[in-house]
Amino acid sequence: MAETAPSAITQSFLTIMVGDERFALPASDVAEVIRPPAVTRVPLGPSSLVGVANLRGAVMPVISLHCLFGGKERPTANARVVVIDRGAPIGLLIDRVASLGSADASEVDGASARLIDLDALLSRDFGNFSRRVQHRRVSEISEPQAGTAISRDEVALVCFAVAGQDFALPLDSVHEVVTLPPGVAAAPQAEAAMRGVMALRERLLPLVSLRGLLGLRAGGHEDAKSRVVVARIGEALIGLVTDGMKEILRVPSDEIEPVPAILTRGAAEAKIQGIYRLEGGRRLVSVLSTDSLFRDRALAEHIAPQKEKSPEMSSPDSSSDGDEQFIVFQLGGEEYGLPVASVDEVVRVPETLSRLPKAPAFIEGVMNLRGHVVPVIDQRRRFKFEGHGERRRERIVVVTIDHMQAGFVVDTVSEVLKIPRSQLRPTPDLAADGSQIIDRIANIDVEGRMILLLNPRELLDRAEKDLLAAMGDGHPDRPAP
Repeated sequence: MAETAPSAITQSFLTIMVGDERFALPASDVAEVIRPPAVTRVPLGPSSLVGVANLRGAVMPVISLHCLFGGKERPTANARVVVIDRGAPIGLLIDRVASLGSADASEVDGASARLIDLDALLSRDFGNFSRRVQHRRVSEISEPQAGTAISRDEVALVCFAVAGQDFALPLDSVHEVVTLPPGVAAAPQAEAAMRGVMALRERLLPLVSLRGLLGLRAGGHEDAKSRVVVARIGEALIGLVTDGMKEILRVPSDEIEPVPAILTRGAAEAKIQGIYRLEGGRRLVSVLSTDSLFRDRALAEHIAPQKEKSPEMSSPDSSSDGDEQFIVFQLGGEEYGLPVASVDEVVRVPETLSRLPKAPAFIEGVMNLRGHVVPVIDQRRRFKFEGHGERRRERIVVVTIDHMQAGFVVDTVSEVLKIPRSQLRPTPDLAADGSQIIDRIANIDVEGRMILLLNPRELLDRAEKDLLAAMGDGHPDRPAP
C-alpha cells in the first residue's frame, strides 16, 4: 500500500490589515495586541521606527509596517500595535486586526492574506536587529568618560534665578534639580521661609523658599519654570525652591571673588561665599554657602523633624552605587540626558557667533569659552528636527571627550536628575550599522517619563566625522558668508 503524504501542519495565524492589504503573522510569534501607546521619538533612526514606548517597565521599539513596506504612515482610529517577542518586545504598528484563526501555511499564502517573514522584513531597516544582544556590560555603560574630569583649580557651579538675581551652589553639594510639583503640602506654624514638603522617591523632602531664606523681596509666582534644587546640608537633603535653573558653569576657583565685607553683615552673613562675574562684569553670580544657609536656629529646628521622617541618606559614595546623575534637556519636544561627568558646562547662547567659511549647515559657528575656541552645533539640525527653539531659552551644552570639545545647542535645560539604575534600560539596537547615539533609556514608570540618554563619545565622534567629511568634500550645505 502506497504511503500517503503527511498532511500539512495546521497552526494559528493573526490576520492584520496594513492599508488595503491583508497579512498574516504566526500566532506563536504574537505576545499581545494593544492600543498604540505614547511613544518617544528616537533621532536618526530608520523612517519605519515610530519611536520607543513603555511596556510594563520594558522599553519597546514601535515600528510601522506601512513604512517597512515602503509606504507612509497613516494613523487610523482602529490602529493597533502587535507585540512580538524576540527576547525583548517589538511593537508592530498596523491599521487593524482582521481575524485570529487556524489555517495551513500554504493556504494563508494562497488566500488573500500574505504570510510575513518578519525577520527578513526587519533586517531591511535594522540589520540583524531581532537577533542582537540587547544588554551590554554594566562596566562598559557606567565607566567615566575620559577627558572630562574637573581640574583641581576649577569648580562646577549650578546657577539658578531667585527674585531676578543669579545665584549658584557648587555642583558637588547638589543632589539633583527637579521640577516643583503642584499641590505642595504646607507646613503648619512654619517659619516664613519654610515652603512645605514634597515627595521625592520614597522620601519626604522639606522645601525652603530661597526668596525667604535670603531675605529677598516677596512676590513673584511659582510656575512651570520653578525648580527645586535638592542640596546636601550636612547629612540631610533639603529642597531649595528657586525661580528657575539657568546654567552649569565650570570656572577657575581663583576667579570667584570674595564678598565685600559690607555685604556680609546682618541676616545675609556668610550665606554668600563668593561672587563670580560673567559677561565682562555685566552679570554677577552669588555663590551660596551650604554650610551656613541654615544657621538660623528657628529654621533649623523646624527642618530637623522633617529630616528625621525621611529615610536616612547614604553617603555620596554609597548612593552612587545605585543612582546615576544626568543633566536633562529638551530638544524637539523630547527629553534627553547626558551624564553630569561628561558635561563641561551649560551656558547661554552668545548674542553673536563667529561663522566658519565652508562649514556645514549644522555648525552654527564658534564661540570663545575663556580663551578656547569651541565649535557650536545646532543639534536640531543634527537630529533632523523641524522648526527652531525659543532663542532666549536655548542653552549650549559643552562636552569634551579626549581631544575634542564642542557645544550642542538645545531647546532648554530643565533638570539635574538622580536616576536609580533600576530605572535605566538598555537601548534596543535602532541602527542597522550597530552605532548608537542613544546609550540607554531612563524609563521612569511612576512619572510616565522616558528620557533618552545620549552617549557623549558617539555624539562627538559623529559630529567630528560629519564635519571632516563636509569640509573635505568642498561641497558645504551652506555657502560661506
